[in-house]
Amino acid sequence: MTQSGERPRRWKAGTTAVLCLCGGLFAVSASNSGGTDLRPGRYTDLASVVRQESADVEALNRRVAELTAEVGALTEGLGDRQVGRITDEIEVLRDPAGLVPRSGPGVVVTLSDAPAEVIATSERDVNLLVVHQQDIQAVVNAMWSAGAEAVTIAGQRIVSTTGIKCEGNAVMLQGVPYGQPYVIEAVGDPDAIQESLAGNRTVRTYRAQAETPDIAIGWSLQVVDEIEAPAYEGLLDMRYAQPKA
Repeated sequence: MTQSGERPRRWKAGTTAVLCLCGGLFAVSASNSGGTDLRPGRYTDLASVVRQESADVEALNRRVAELTAEVGALTEGLGDRQVGRITDEIEVLRDPAGLVPRSGPGVVVTLSDAPAEVIATSERDVNLLVVHQQDIQAVVNAMWSAGAEAVTIAGQRIVSTTGIKCEGNAVMLQGVPYGQPYVIEAVGDPDAIQESLAGNRTVRTYRAQAETPDIAIGWSLQVVDEIEAPAYEGLLDMRYAQPKA
């Protein structure tokens, strides 16, 4: 049988152990948090995350441009005949690869989600009321098919390795999100581009939905005399896709 004096001593020892354990946990939490709240973390504000990621990508692109210029300067200083020949071959390919600015007449297509009042009242499938990546891709592909010299989305040059991917209500280009409306510009023969757009099945379906009152998804096409398409400044290597042998 336990003596009466042992229970208080056990309670006292147990209480001391619990307090020491709690103190250790508090110390570890304080060290890991760095003075911030551990629960909400840094990713609760999606808009802030997007802005930060965009800033990070832009900073990395600037660094890539600086390093590319440095490599170019070092290459020119080598004075090697074989290097010079390869450099000349690369220079010839810069324009078709989208690394040279282009300008001239062309077509501007703007895609946007249905107006807020239509979205609020329409009984249609909500997927019909928003722009999808296949809609953007269809417009870009039609422009390429028409022989466009350069294509941009939100002012960003599109090249053969560019992936067009929608994330929520934004399109991702080179890791940077761009919100609607999605402005797609093509430098080239306006008549040929318009004919190609009119002949694309996905674009035709989209335009028909744009004219349907309870869908009213945004569509605008303008022929302009001068479009400025900047050179592509993103990464050129293919990290996932591999060319077929």
